[in-house]
Amino acid sequence: MRPYRMPDYTVSGESDTTLFMLHGAYGSKEYFRFVIERFVHAGYRVVACDAPGYGISEVPAALSMTGMAEMTIRLIEATRSARNVLLGHSMGGMVAQKVADMRPDLIEALVLSATAHTFNHSGPQWQADFLRTRVAPLTQGKAISDYAPDLLKTMMGPGASSPAIDHALYNIRLMKGEAFQKAIAAIAQYLEDDVPARLKMPVLCIAGELDSTCPASVMKTMAGMMAQGQFHEMKGVGHYGWGERADEYHAVVEGFLAGALAR
Repeated sequence: MRPYRMPDYTVSGESDTTLFMLHGAYGSKEYFRFVIERFVHAGYRVVACDAPGYGISEVPAALSMTGMAEMTIRLIEATRSARNVLLGHSMGGMVAQKVADMRPDLIEALVLSATAHTFNHSGPQWQADFLRTRVAPLTQGKAISDYAPDLLKTMMGPGASSPAIDHALYNIRLMKGEAFQKAIAAIAQYLEDDVPARLKMPVLCIAGELDSTCPASVMKTMAGMMAQGQFHEMKGVGHYGWGERADEYHAVVEGFLAGALAR
């Protein structure tokens, strides 16, 4: 399979430390708008990119975590600064782990947000429910905009509301169904549960207490497998901590980076 084309990406802020941001299966780099603003104001340079088939990028013949990792490596090589950090949310966290495993020399630290290290993390019933709720509506002729916004609200904590969430739900309506189905297939094929033990850089695993998509217990286990893994659980929060409780999310991530990059 030919390499994916260089992704559509944005560069915001100026700093000798660049934070590369990888989005989840629902959305695009655009749903990180409020997150990017916070990190830029905190003094970071931020590069956010679209996965293949998302945003304005073309839909590839197939998607894989390895292919997306190779694309991300090309992006980091082309746009990196003196120090570089990779933050991946959900699907993006799987890609981020693969990047860190393949090219640990490129990044100083890793932030894994509401993600997992294998699709096998919670058993066959969880897998079946995951695929049914996400892909079945598309095979029944529905568009993502018909069902995904309501589905995502069930993935958040009770009463979750913020401009960042509203913006994320809007961007989800713009997704391509074909690309999304290929992304879900890539997630279902990601079974590399041995990767965390090979990661030697500082890693923050940040999870929502109420997240059933990527349970906090799974992320706690991941952190324990890593040489320098740290774990933080956001109480009363679901899958989108950066939108549900932005102040806590940014305080935890920025505190972690201050320590990790001071080494």
